[in-house]
Amino acid sequence: MTDTRLLPPTAEGIAEAARLLAAGGLVALPTETVYGLAGDARDDRAVARIFEAKGRPQFNPLIVHLPDLGAARRYARFDDEALRLAEAFWPGPLTLVLPLGDTPVSPLVSAGLSTVAIRVPAHPLAQQLLRAFGGPLAAPSANPSGRVSPTRPEHVLDGLSGRIEAVLDGGTCGVGVESTILAPGEPPLLLRPGGLPAEALEECLGRPLVAGGSADRPSAPGQLASHYAPEAPVRLGATEARPGESWIGFGKLGGPRNLSPSGDLVEAAANLFHFLREADREGRPIAVAPVPERGLGRAINDRLRRAAAPRP
Repeated sequence: MTDTRLLPPTAEGIAEAARLLAAGGLVALPTETVYGLAGDARDDRAVARIFEAKGRPQFNPLIVHLPDLGAARRYARFDDEALRLAEAFWPGPLTLVLPLGDTPVSPLVSAGLSTVAIRVPAHPLAQQLLRAFGGPLAAPSANPSGRVSPTRPEHVLDGLSGRIEAVLDGGTCGVGVESTILAPGEPPLLLRPGGLPAEALEECLGRPLVAGGSADRPSAPGQLASHYAPEAPVRLGATEARPGESWIGFGKLGGPRNLSPSGDLVEAAANLFHFLREADREGRPIAVAPVPERGLGRAINDRLRRAAAPRP
């Protein structure tokens, strides 16, 4: 059992987090989307510990986090389209799946594939830690595999205390759902909707995205059929709670736990995982009001469908 520490968001806390990572440790770090469980992406043992701590299947690849495009180009090959996307949306909640570059990472990161998922996070603490560490960090969401993603440090401790060295306390994540994952090409494949709306990517590319990915052989994180799931069963598209259900509302279908009383999808995304956790603590089935399938609603509905899917 590891004594998991909560590190302050100070120069000393960042330096200690970088020291732990350099020694092969695991540190949960805040990003603008959710907390990630970081380990040195070049270190087979550290990456293996990420899979072990989460209980994550090793066929499910990880995202490599880097501080800027210049660093990312050492680990992945960028064509003109990938460069245009990176220059438009990095740092930010976009992950690009690209051919592996000349600088190696642990083969566990890419699950044996010839591609690697790369992201440049916008959160200032993530940026400071990446620069203090000076290398690539593999960082899936900092929660037990398949369960609700963490948007606050206490969420990380609920699931991983005793399994990792530290959590860098960055407060509440602003976006609240994971990054959008895109594989540029012909056609461009949307592998996971997320914190960057697909409409923005389509406008940048000048053509529509095509849904891609496989739950049986994931090419990127977040593609398993059952994922982001609370312990309780989830019922979607509800207009009210049935007797014995916990309720999560949206818009006019309100209540004390409402993703966004005004129908704001940005606010709804930021609240989603925290409200799922709160409802799950009540120990009852969860009913969730409908959310529009547009903008960030696409990512919200993706997470809810996977939360409601039959468990393996």
